[in-house]
Amino acid sequence: MTARATSAPVEPPARFRDLLAAEWIKLRSLRSTPWTLAFTSLFVIGAAAVAALARYDSLGQMTPEARAEQGFLVFDAFPPAGYMTLMLVAGSVGALTVVSEYSSGLISTTLVAVPARGAVMLAKAAVTTALWTALGTVISTGSFLVSQAILNGHHAGVTLTHSGVLRALVASALLAPVCALTGLGFGSLIRHSAATMVTSVFTLLMLPPIFSQSAPWSAALSHAMPFTAWKRLVQNWPPDPDSLAYSATVPGSWSVYTLWPVIAVVLALLVVRRRDA
Repeated sequence: MTARATSAPVEPPARFRDLLAAEWIKLRSLRSTPWTLAFTSLFVIGAAAVAALARYDSLGQMTPEARAEQGFLVFDAFPPAGYMTLMLVAGSVGALTVVSEYSSGLISTTLVAVPARGAVMLAKAAVTTALWTALGTVISTGSFLVSQAILNGHHAGVTLTHSGVLRALVASALLAPVCALTGLGFGSLIRHSAATMVTSVFTLLMLPPIFSQSAPWSAALSHAMPFTAWKRLVQNWPPDPDSLAYSATVPGSWSVYTLWPVIAVVLALLVVRRRDA
């Protein structure tokens, strides 16, 4: 009598939607995530309200002719102070998406369960993009609506069809996923929490002001930064050629928005395939 060879059942490979679900569970299971997102949203929208209130007070001291001549300033709805905070939080949380797994050792378990490392990283990038695009849209829309509700007291509010408003709204919404994916890329390269945070903050927030606009090489480096690109896209007036020798362009700024997250994800894919967990 011969024993029949039996083989252990083979588990089917994980589908990409399963990886997306797993990454979403990891993200939402952290208690700090909803609080971080909520406080960030309130702070940025609150900064827009404060800027609009300051503009409201100044408009109250102007004549109707002066108010009409000055027009609407999009920065009243999207103040840099609020959106610099959004960049900081998005870049940090995007980095923690990768760094937290490496620091805890959970990445080893993940890669044993799913040997397709590239698919794991793409799932992280997809969930990060979806989350921060949704949050950025909520914050951007909320900032605009709150500022308009305040400025309408002096009939200074505008609609979405006003020159430059829709572009500023979209650029402010997409700033969050751009920075989050940049942080994810830094996290994949560095894999150390403190070093990754410092690198993200320095690159996204501290580096752009270092470069001046007076020399072509320095202006080119400044225009290649996400924060500078956001400021140009939020402007609803052309740069003054007398004050800036080398001005960023709107198409160039949209290119910066595209290249930073794409390069970050590509680097993350290359690194995760070549390094050991």
